[in-house]
Parts: sequence; structure tokens; C-alpha cells
Amino acid sequence: MSKGEQTKTAILGEASELASRVGLGGLTIGTLASAASLSKSGLYAHFMSKESLQVEVLRYARDLFTDNVLRPAVKAPRGEPRLRAVFEHWLAWQTSRFGGGCIFVNAASEYDDQEGPVRDELVRAERDKQESIALVIRTAVAEGHFDPDVDPALVAYELEGILLSHHYARRLMRDPRADEHARRAFERLLERCRRRSA
Repeated sequence: MSKGEQTKTAILGEASELASRVGLGGLTIGTLASAASLSKSGLYAHFMSKESLQVEVLRYARDLFTDNVLRPAVKAPRGEPRLRAVFEHWLAWQTSRFGGGCIFVNAASEYDDQEGPVRDELVRAERDKQESIALVIRTAVAEGHFDPDVDPALVAYELEGILLSHHYARRLMRDPRADEHARRAFERLLERCRRRSA
């Protein structure tokens, strides 16, 4: 990685943390320059516009999610153990990755009805995540851990619902039992998915 790429990666790390606190819409070249003690002109050389910066931050965060949630989970055995690893890594992502909470959850409420490249990137990241999780669930079916009638897309949807509920319970409600409730809901989801003995 060149020095310029290293600098840009460091800037994106700072920008993602800032976006988690002020919202993706609040992330501008000016606010980033101020927070990172960098010149606006230097940041313009990297990003050219606020929109370009926001799209790059989402790509950076998507890569972080992959590196911190999906890739480590692949080390677990195929099937249910791997889905359990995805859940645990995702829960850890939500509780420790960004000071202001999950950047994707925050951005979704900002950009759900704003057409354009930022929303397109957010949708792309969400689809990729859902497809990756559905693949893990299909593998659990193929391994015989889950019932053949399980709908992988629906289970991925339900899993995201548990983690969204956890995000709100933990961050908005400051519920000390948020992690416990998320884990109990996940165990119930697994129980419904498991292959029934004949």
C-alpha cells in the first residue's frame, strides 16, 4: 500500500468514526477537516465532494464489516456453528466498533428516502450482507443442521431484526439486558430452524 493509500485509509477510519457520531449526512469535508486537523484542500484532493466522501466511507465500513464479522465467522465449522459465529461477531461489531453506533443503521434512517449514489451504496452493502448471511444459512440446511424447509432469506431477515432490536435497546433505551435478550432471541431462531427428528 502506497503512502497516499495509507493516508486515505487513515482518513476514512477517522471519517467513519465521525459519521457514526454526527450521521452520514453530517459528514462533510469541512467537519472532517476540523475533526482530523487536516486541510480542506488536502481532503478535496482525496474525495472531490461530500457525496464522494460519504460513498467512500460506506465502502470502507462495508470492508470493515466483512473483515470483523464475516471473514472471522468462516473459520467456524460450516452450518449452524458458522451462523452462530456470524451472530457473535455482529453483536461485537455493534457494541464496540464505532463510538456512535453502527454506521449502517444510522445511515439507513437518514438515506432510506433520498435517491442518489449514497443510498445506492448503502443498499448495495445491505444486499451483500443479506446474501452472505443467507449463504451461511443455506449451508446449514445442506449440512443437515437446519430443516430443508427453512427459507434462508427469511432467516437472514429475522437475524437482522434481532440485531436491529439490539441496537435500539442498547443505544437508545440503554437497556442493560440488550445483549442477553439478543442472545435469547437468536437461540429461539436457531431452535425454529433446526431439523426435526423423524
